[in-house]
Amino acid sequence: MTIITPAGGAARAGVEGGFPVKEDDPFYTGLSNQLADKGFLVAAADDIITWARTGSLMWMTFGLACCAVEMMQASMPRYDLERFGFAPRASPRQSDVMIVAGTLTNKMAPALRKVYDQMPEPRYVISMGSCANGGGYYHYSYAVVRGCDRIVPVDIYVPGCPPTAEALVYGVLQLQRKIRREGTIER
Repeated sequence: MTIITPAGGAARAGVEGGFPVKEDDPFYTGLSNQLADKGFLVAAADDIITWARTGSLMWMTFGLACCAVEMMQASMPRYDLERFGFAPRASPRQSDVMIVAGTLTNKMAPALRKVYDQMPEPRYVISMGSCANGGGYYHYSYAVVRGCDRIVPVDIYVPGCPPTAEALVYGVLQLQRKIRREGTIER
């Protein structure tokens, strides 16, 4: 598998450009070589959409406890989540990702589901911290949901009590990797 670069040369498959080209299709290879000389990049539409989707994720916070402080720290200049294409939004209708950070109580569970349902497709959820992952310290309380995955489908779990900002950055990178791996327009 090769990747056609805008400069007209062929690079090895991998990270460069992110658009794979099938070597076994002679028409596709010939067209790619002709257009590469003119400065064009030939790629499948699915690959371009997936690349754009991973580089422009808009996240919305659902901060419920102390994990939200670490989430705010990850957006500050030291870690700067926006350099990975992960920018905050205040409205669920403009968000692709919801970060559930903290203890989810039975009273907040319907609100979480309602906000999740307002997000457009495709939508992703990151569960941040022990309380959001499985109830955490308050696991045996009658008022706590034992994991937000009982209310909404979770894509990435970030462990810790509270998890560090580095752990959240790693979780975001894992989510981007998961989106690239799925690589379909429909989720």
